[in-house]
Amino acid sequence: MKLQQVLDVLFPPQCGGCDAPGSGACERCLPPGTATIARTHSLDVAALAPYEGNLRRAVLALKSGRRDVARAFALRLCEFVTVDGVLVPVPTTAARRRERGFDGCELIARTIAQHVRVSVRAHLVQVAGDKQRGRGRDARLSARGRFAWRGDPLDGLRVTLLDDVVTTGATLEDCAEVLRGAGAIVENAIAVARA
Repeated sequence: MKLQQVLDVLFPPQCGGCDAPGSGACERCLPPGTATIARTHSLDVAALAPYEGNLRRAVLALKSGRRDVARAFALRLCEFVTVDGVLVPVPTTAARRRERGFDGCELIARTIAQHVRVSVRAHLVQVAGDKQRGRGRDARLSARGRFAWRGDPLDGLRVTLLDDVVTTGATLEDCAEVLRGAGAIVENAIAVARA
């Protein structure tokens, strides 16, 4: 018997949103249906639902290290990904990556790529450590220059950005600007939730 099977018997998996038996996020917390579409300055952003209630709890479970929640999010986000496109996850800070043992957005992107024919380029890095969480709207909107591209040029490639939660869109715009500087065409983003 594998270790995970033993752990599942001793500690049955629960939904990251409502604690119901199961794994990841149940359909009650992550119902199928249409996305909410929003517009930032230059991007159309499709999010699964508002950042509230059980979806908010599930996102926080992901941020606390629940890989099964990332898989549930990825399976729902697959429908918003362009086949044969390029998916670039918005990176977390190096400190958060060390703390969790993974980057949530990158894990979601790589899981999507297991189900949809899409290329994942996780070469966007955070070069300035100021996080957006806990900052006011004006401070979020004025944050620029926090990311850099460390991969091959993206000349003419259509890129979709992926983030967990979109608030003002400032992080997505900052990332899009960097990717455009690397030659990409960036018009769309997807997210788990919209605050």
